[in-house]
Amino acid sequence: MMKYIAALDYAHLDNGLFLTALAKAISEQHNTHPILVHGDSAYTERIMQTGVMREQATRRSIKDLNHRLIALLADQGISAVGVNGYQRKLITRSKGQLSMDTDFIDRLPEGPVLLISTLVWDEQSASPHVIPLAQMVAFLQHQIDVNGIYAFSKADEDEVIIKEKPDEIRWNNMPDAFADKNIPEEFKDFNKPLRLSTARDFQDPVAQKNHIFIH
Repeated sequence: MMKYIAALDYAHLDNGLFLTALAKAISEQHNTHPILVHGDSAYTERIMQTGVMREQATRRSIKDLNHRLIALLADQGISAVGVNGYQRKLITRSKGQLSMDTDFIDRLPEGPVLLISTLVWDEQSASPHVIPLAQMVAFLQHQIDVNGIYAFSKADEDEVIIKEKPDEIRWNNMPDAFADKNIPEEFKDFNKPLRLSTARDFQDPVAQKNHIFIH
């Protein structure tokens, strides 16, 4: 079974069409165990407009998004387990270092999608703390044996990527125009192996034609 991490970035989390297409694509996958990782979205700004301070609004946004994504996946017939990183102290932050209760992950069944947010437990403040999406993805990759990390192109013209995309590209010689058009803001400086795909192509994440390998 292919186990992978897919990152849902800030911009895509506020795109209902993308999220619906992604859920449909995941429902069509075979023999995979997806781990979806997300932070907040522009929903945070809308919460702030009601008078809530940013830190509190961000935490609330992430929690609400976790529930919404579970419901969205359920609409496509996908069973999912949603976890905020701070719950049960699954992921803790102490003196700037992250650690994880891997036993909890190991006890989860292989079938359901695992949806993890970037809210972790901060030991110093004894409260939930938001960490950057790319940092969470890199951390989880070291904690969980996965076959690949996926992010999604921010380009609206998906056909351009599908028809004219290179099979692979290197971070150190990536054209600025390509990065600006395609790489989510959170991953501009990722500099680790990453597969860039689209919701449309994600029904078969294994196929090379459906993603660009960036390394």
